[in-house]
Amino acid sequence: MSLDFKIVKTLDNGLTRAGVIYTPNGVIETPVFMPVGTQGTVKAMTPDELKMVGAEIILSNTYHLYLRPGHHLIAEAGGLHKFMNWEKPILTDSGGFQVFSLGNLREIKEDGVVFRSHIDGSTHFFTPEKAMEIQRALGSDIAMVFDECTPYPCTEAEALESVKRTTKWAERCLKVNLNKGQSVFGIIQGSVFRPLRERSAAEITSLNFDGYAVGGLSVGEPKNLMYEVLDYTVPLMPNDKPRYLMGVGSPDCIVESIKRGIDMFDSVLPTRMARNGTVFTSKGRLTVRNAAFAKDFSPLDPQCSCYTCRNYTRAYIRHLIKAKEILGIRLTTIHNLSYIIGVVCRLRESIIRGNFDEVAEEILRYYPSEN
Repeated sequence: MSLDFKIVKTLDNGLTRAGVIYTPNGVIETPVFMPVGTQGTVKAMTPDELKMVGAEIILSNTYHLYLRPGHHLIAEAGGLHKFMNWEKPILTDSGGFQVFSLGNLREIKEDGVVFRSHIDGSTHFFTPEKAMEIQRALGSDIAMVFDECTPYPCTEAEALESVKRTTKWAERCLKVNLNKGQSVFGIIQGSVFRPLRERSAAEITSLNFDGYAVGGLSVGEPKNLMYEVLDYTVPLMPNDKPRYLMGVGSPDCIVESIKRGIDMFDSVLPTRMARNGTVFTSKGRLTVRNAAFAKDFSPLDPQCSCYTCRNYTRAYIRHLIKAKEILGIRLTTIHNLSYIIGVVCRLRESIIRGNFDEVAEEILRYYPSEN
């Protein structure tokens, strides 16, 4: 069985929807937030804790796992699911974003990208075929094509070259045979230039992918510009395939993107914030490491029922973080992932019930979508 997508409910705008993705390793209810397990682990979390916070799918990174410990070793271990003891679905990105973010450590060629490892400086060559072969060895449920992600800002000429290359590489990725049941998503590029987004959407959606992603956003552009790109890009994406917005994980961006028809999200934001002592709450962000919470014996969020909020106080968690105790960031990570996954679940339920606007407004009251 490969990926199958069913729409459960669509709102009157024809875009906002709730659905279900069926994969060989489990069912994913959409919209969905995917915690990022870059190196085969979501930082500070065990697989059982990920299940406890409601994670249905996680994302892992092709570039990092290729460099360390190596995709051949993971294949020898029985694939990434077995290697990391996670039996639910996994999406692997292609490594394109990481390779292209290396700056002067990489050189783009028509066939692929030559880059130097950020770990030891060794030289490597990624082609579309190589990226897919690595993902085949990892055995993910969903593999992403190897694309060129442009930075923001970039010129229209640079974005055009990215669109051309991304399409050529997507065609090559499709020719690589993957594992039985493994699905592939195409990626739409074009930066913030509408004609290029329209061209990329037409070219990528003409190829028979199992789902489609919007790449090249959340890379520094103002949020209102990101929403504008989604406004004219999402309607060009097939209605019967999952739509994935790469690298977005703040409550406001999730609300606004679901409203515009996005089904899948990933971001390191919740876990990175947690490691820096800041948490999401139902009343906005809270920096628990601040001195104001030294004698605060209330939970991080009185309205939250996660493991952290049921058992620990702000004062205790602040103490752990200040003392650099590992438990501190484990507790904030559990809470943040529980919160953001819970937000997406609430939004999904509101789509099905028909009160999406009401729930969205409540969330945006404390997470206004500012640039």
